[in-house]
Amino acid sequence: MTSAQPARGDVEATSARSASTASTSLNHTLLVVITGSVMSVLDITIVNVALRSLSKAFNSPLETIQWTATAYTLALAAVVPTAAWVMARIGAKRAYLTALALFTLGSLLAACAWDIGSLIAFRAVQGLGGGLLMPVGMAMTMAAADRERLGRTMALLGLPILVGPVAGPVLGGWLIDAASWQWIFLVNLPVGAVALTLAAKLLRPDTPRATAPVPRLDVPGLLMLSPGLALLLFGLARGGERGDFAEPGALVPTLAGAALVAGFVRRSLTARQPLLDLRLLSDRTFAFGIGTLALFTCGYFGSMLLGPVYWQQVRGWSATSTGLLGMPVGLAVGATMQIAARRIDKVSPRRLIRAGIALGALGMALTGLQIGEEGVPAWRLVCATVVMGIGTGMVLMPTMATATRDLPRERVAAASSALSINSQVCAAVGTALISVVLGAAGPDPSGFRIAYLVAAGLLALALVPAMWLPGRRE
Repeated sequence: MTSAQPARGDVEATSARSASTASTSLNHTLLVVITGSVMSVLDITIVNVALRSLSKAFNSPLETIQWTATAYTLALAAVVPTAAWVMARIGAKRAYLTALALFTLGSLLAACAWDIGSLIAFRAVQGLGGGLLMPVGMAMTMAAADRERLGRTMALLGLPILVGPVAGPVLGGWLIDAASWQWIFLVNLPVGAVALTLAAKLLRPDTPRATAPVPRLDVPGLLMLSPGLALLLFGLARGGERGDFAEPGALVPTLAGAALVAGFVRRSLTARQPLLDLRLLSDRTFAFGIGTLALFTCGYFGSMLLGPVYWQQVRGWSATSTGLLGMPVGLAVGATMQIAARRIDKVSPRRLIRAGIALGALGMALTGLQIGEEGVPAWRLVCATVVMGIGTGMVLMPTMATATRDLPRERVAAASSALSINSQVCAAVGTALISVVLGAAGPDPSGFRIAYLVAAGLLALALVPAMWLPGRRE
């Protein structure tokens, strides 16, 4: 009996040390990933507010300036599919450091751009880094997290979505009005330096062991998926810009991209080591989760171009004022996400997410119905967008946590890449669709009303796959 007690005590002490080490590792990972994500989200929200100012600075039409965002998205789409292979090949820490370095370098180069062509090219460099930031960061976090606390972990991972949409438009508007357009990119440099320092010191080295087999890159799959996604997004962006998807400059790349993506899908279901394991969709929860996110992302991110354009073009407000009007909805999304992502561990995901979709669609529809009124007060529109933001916070991170919670750890990297590709493609599809609707209806209050109502319909469609999400966990 006396010899058993020390043994039990040793086991308990070892278990406690292991739990403490795991908790410390998770906290360090979260700190690094949140810092890097804040930089990425800030950049996207700042650039959205600055498009009209960039148009004036480079004496280029808004349609051309829009390619600063499109180039970022195209580069991002090209590199996201390689995230799982890069992590397996050089380790997640090195992959994340590479992503941070590329993003920070791209920011510096963008600030030094001498014409619109160079700015678009340097935004593509940023996209190469940004394409790895989200899937690598999410994979590291999910691998370090306890499955039963994944909801709370995802809530912390959603903090940049609270900070970015709130601070980004205000900071971007102030930098544009008080300084110059270069500062919307230079502001990334100190954040990038901090993120690189933290990542180098706090992330555990995880370079594959010399005895481990070197993963093979699915080159045929890469040559189909990356160009396919780039062509598809290029065609959709061109169609949205010109308001005509049947125009050869939009139709040809769209069809070519769709054909390449279809070929990749066929290969990924038969190859022994595919670039992206689409067999993940055989998991019922993951399949319905990614379907829910696809429709909701299409409507929500597609509508994000409407607000800044409406306030600056129709109402004639400044960039700073436009940014301030975006703060309430950013706070609503972020604050609700913190609560909902923590509650997902204890409540029925199906009920929570469906309620969020309904609220989001309601808020979007109320925004559309009111924005068509002549001289509608700003506070009424802001209140409607806050309702939409509350619903959005109940959907995004909770659905990601639900979709990935029960996947084996060895499939986490592939799942994070699939989620990143899904969000980028659907956001681009939504943006193109809403652009076409707005262009066809006209950039006046009635046109914005129609565009918002179309976005509300896309959100409502997400209720269909959400019906098959799991209920309360035992």
